[in-house]
Amino acid sequence: MLSRCDLIKGAALALLTLSIQGAWAQETKMNLFKIVTIKDEIVVGLSTEELQALGGNDASAVAHALAQKGDLTVWQYNMHRGPNGELQQAPTARIGLLANASLRVEPYTTPYQIAPHP
Repeated sequence: MLSRCDLIKGAALALLTLSIQGAWAQETKMNLFKIVTIKDEIVVGLSTEELQALGGNDASAVAHALAQKGDLTVWQYNMHRGPNGELQQAPTARIGLLANASLRVEPYTTPYQIAPHP
């Protein structure tokens, strides 16, 4: 049977772990977008700072920047197992997007943890 002291230590450790994870998630806030073309769909991730540099914080800012610049370099995201074995969205490759009339940019949501790109 666990003593009261062990229960308090366990609760304190759990609280500390959750607060650290919450702070980490806020520091590494990634925004995922689905890029749709005639041929395929891919998911890309941009940090809050990258979105601000593009002039916004949503899919329209990404689409507008792509149309204005003609191309963007972004990180492609796919499902992978994290270090703890749980599924997560993780960056897999740095890719270039080219502006195209058949392109659509949509916000992408996932129930999984999103790993930040380097």
